[in-house]
Amino acid sequence: MIALVEKPPEPTLADFQSHPPEDQEWVEGRLIEKKHMTILHSKVQSNLAFLWKKYLLESGQGGEVYVELPCITTGRGRRPDVCYATAELVAQFGQETVLPQSPSLAAEIASPNDSAEELFAKAAEYLASGCGEVWLVFPENCRVLIVTANQTLAFQGEDSAHCQRFLLGFQVSLPSLFS
Repeated sequence: MIALVEKPPEPTLADFQSHPPEDQEWVEGRLIEKKHMTILHSKVQSNLAFLWKKYLLESGQGGEVYVELPCITTGRGRRPDVCYATAELVAQFGQETVLPQSPSLAAEIASPNDSAEELFAKAAEYLASGCGEVWLVFPENCRVLIVTANQTLAFQGEDSAHCQRFLLGFQVSLPSLFS
């Protein structure tokens, strides 16, 4: 007797939107595990989230800072490493399971296995779905690229990176971000 094992159906974007699985994104019709996070990646993620949150509280601009917030981009389910949502986004969607668009400001922290092409594609995806500014952070090389719809700024060494569209006035020296 041969037993047929039925393969469970692939989850849909609607499945991701209603029950976003931890540490996974929904890309091209399948769940992709976010992996290859290093200790340095985790440290920089924590540093940036802390610094953005501290600035947010000190400046009184409103909104929220999140880590791994599930959101919908251009037909994909993503989880930016760190992000900021304006007070308006929080008021409109703060009770949802998944943000139905990109956050206002997003940061992706490169892991050793991430390619530059993948990170720039992800930045374009965020920008196309409501994000105004994306930070691409490269801990291994101590560099930050800030991407908006019309420019890309590069910071390295002793530079201070500063927000372009949201959290205006925020700046961080790269040595303190990567320390």
